[in-house]
Order: sequence, then structure tokens, then C-alpha cells
Amino acid sequence: MWEAAVAGYLISISLIAAIGAQNAFVLRQGLRREHVLPVVLVCALSDAVLIAAGVAGFGAISAQIPWFGLAMRWLGVAFLLVYGALRFRAALRGGEALVPATTDAVPLRRVLMMCLLFTWANPHVYLDTLVLIGSVSAQYAPHGLAFGIAAALASLSFFGALGYGARLLAPVFARPQAWVVLEIIVGCVMWALAAGLALG
Repeated sequence: MWEAAVAGYLISISLIAAIGAQNAFVLRQGLRREHVLPVVLVCALSDAVLIAAGVAGFGAISAQIPWFGLAMRWLGVAFLLVYGALRFRAALRGGEALVPATTDAVPLRRVLMMCLLFTWANPHVYLDTLVLIGSVSAQYAPHGLAFGIAAALASLSFFGALGYGARLLAPVFARPQAWVVLEIIVGCVMWALAAGLALG
């Protein structure tokens, strides 16, 4: 069970940590100290819903179609390899300094709408949660619940740290090199998970 929980936490945090519009948005809100808690909760709860659907749905389909789990396992390996390669490519291209906007405060309703858009309109979130996390969770049966809870907790802890730790991170992520290092770390974790999934 603990192995499943650790795997769920690590794969979730690795997928979420990849630099994207949603993370940049949360980080900017944290830097501005504006509606941080609602933004963190929207992101974490959205991920929890999608993770639960991925873990539960994948298990149900696998029970009905025996070869589905094996097929999705290798699709998961391929996805992790490609995703890791994209992170390495982003690192080679260099990073961008993240500088918060200096405009007036934005109303909460508008911030939440933007947050929901960044979360639910991103096609990668469905691949990450429904397909990838769902397929990996099947490898840890019958501990899929522990895997899913840990993956959801990873989302909550990451977005909480990103939103509330933004002030501490501001000097670091003002430098493009910091983003490059993060991309390399995420790429390495992706490939390590791909190897574990392929050999497991």
C-alpha cells in the first residue's frame, strides 16, 4: 500500500510540476497575494475529481476488457517518454523569467473563471489524470485507492506550496535558469517512471 501511495504522489507531483499556463497563473496570484486560497482549492479539487475518475474508471474498464490494462500500460510508457523528452527540449531552449503583473486587483469571480479555464480547457490535464494516472494506478491493484488519494494530496500540496510560497520563490524564478533546472528534474522523473512502468 505504501509503495502505491508513494508512486501516486511522485507521478502526480511530477506531472503537475511541469511548467504550464496553470502553474504560471497560480504563481502569479501568489506573487500578487491575491485570492490565493480560492485558486489553490479550485486547482486541487479539479485535479482530485479527474484523478478519482481516472483511477476508478480505468479499473472498471480493465475488469471488463483483460487486454486493456496491458495496452494502456505501454501507452503510459510511451506518453511518459515523450513528455520527458518535451521537458528536456524545453530546458534546451532556455527558460523564461516569471515577472508578476503590476496591474490593479482583479475581482475574485474573474480570477476563478480564469483558473477554471486554465485547468479544464487544457487537453494535457485529461491525458495526465484520466489516462496516465489511471493506467499507472492499475499496476498497484488492489491499492488503487491509496494511489489516488496520494496523487490528489500531491496536487493539493504542490498548489499550496506554489501559491503561498510564491513570495519566497520570486527571486529564484525571476531567473530563466531556475525554470531550466526544474524542466530537467521533471524530465528525469518522467523517464524514471517510464522505466519503472515498463519493467514493472
